[in-house]
Amino acid sequence: MKITITGASGFIGRRLRSALEGSGHSVCALGRTSAMRWDPMAGEPPAESLAGMDAVVHLAGEPVAQRWSAEAKARIRESRVRGTRHLIQGLSIASPRPSVLVCASAIGIYGSRGDEVLTESSAPGEGFLTDVCVAWEKEAGLAEALGMRVVKLRIGVVLGREGGALPKMLPPFKACVGGRLGSGRQWMSWIHVDDLAGLIRHAVEQPLKGVMNGTAPVPVTNADFTAKLASAISRPAIFPVPAFALRALFGEMAQVLLGSQRVLPVVARESGYKFRYDRVEAALKNLL
Repeated sequence: MKITITGASGFIGRRLRSALEGSGHSVCALGRTSAMRWDPMAGEPPAESLAGMDAVVHLAGEPVAQRWSAEAKARIRESRVRGTRHLIQGLSIASPRPSVLVCASAIGIYGSRGDEVLTESSAPGEGFLTDVCVAWEKEAGLAEALGMRVVKLRIGVVLGREGGALPKMLPPFKACVGGRLGSGRQWMSWIHVDDLAGLIRHAVEQPLKGVMNGTAPVPVTNADFTAKLASAISRPAIFPVPAFALRALFGEMAQVLLGSQRVLPVVARESGYKFRYDRVEAALKNLL
């Protein structure tokens, strides 16, 4: 298949491109620093990046992991909502048009829900990220009117060597000052980057549509995750970070670190996807 990836120069985009090309697919890499350049905020993608392709995987967007000033929140929202709108406008005039759109979303759509088990049928929660994801998925859904099959992939905390959450977590643990965040009782729904790439390929190749959670089958609490991370690098995990300190450091974005989301990938498992890393111990062993 011929597949276009937006945000192809990012952490997930690079891994996905490698996985798709390793499986025999042809990839058109689209991004601000890719050979074929596209700024999602500026307008539609180049026509040649869409016409004649079989599928599009839309990953482009402003990073969420930053202090949320008013300006940062506007960038986060607009890069996803307006950027996806520009992509759909480009798809509307593409000829021949791709038949599949896999659009990244995030488990932030569920809000913080304590111990509640969340699946693809769970309703959205409340908060800034919920509002962003609802608007983001609404824009992606417009591709259905173009006759395209649309998969909205709600991605959890992505673990990898060269990007995502893990490299940011490691320094304090290596310095023996790592520990749980806040109470540590909040649920953390994670996924190994190789499984995320595999899920995207699965969504492209299989006749799926609608929402699919991009998380591993066994979520863990933050306290459990930090203990296993510390054990994986033979360090202690005895210095918890109080919630007030996280709020002072990250502002409103601290709610992402302190929020609880116990998300299960029901659609992925029922459609036959086999996770390589279903438990966090195996994922951390592979990555570290």
